[in-house]
Amino acid sequence: MDEPSRQDGAAARAAPLDFVIPAVIAAACAVVAYLATTFDKAADIIVGHAMQPRNFPLFLAGLVMILNAVLVWQIVRRPPRPAAREPVQTWATMALLALFFLLAGFVDMFLGLMVVAFAMCLVWGERRWWVAGLVALLTPGLIFITFDALLEVRFPRGILTDLYYG
Repeated sequence: MDEPSRQDGAAARAAPLDFVIPAVIAAACAVVAYLATTFDKAADIIVGHAMQPRNFPLFLAGLVMILNAVLVWQIVRRPPRPAAREPVQTWATMALLALFFLLAGFVDMFLGLMVVAFAMCLVWGERRWWVAGLVALLTPGLIFITFDALLEVRFPRGILTDLYYG
């Protein structure tokens, strides 16, 4: 008897290899959560009413684990079809993330985010340059406002942050 195809929704089963990425994500979250618990508690005079240094990584690890559980549920519910090869956009995105790492580390995190957001819009098919530019300006701007003004998190120095912080 023929084995059911992976495209047949009800009969298809997820292969063990389909769960490798969620397992790696879960392990990374566990490491981040453990390392965050080793942070010293900052004195109230330093952080004021802001979050303690350990709270944000724990929050992010928890959020990623929730999203990871949704991913596992989706894999179980509808196993992915095997792909012949990765599209060009996947490799371009990896290259852009490497570029972001370099720009964020050596130039400015927000400048890197702007460049990568703009390029990623174009790589994934946005044809209107003004929309890509709007995304490249609004995304880092909203991130900066949210973290600096609302959460009182200071960012590492760079070209743009030096202009703001003085």
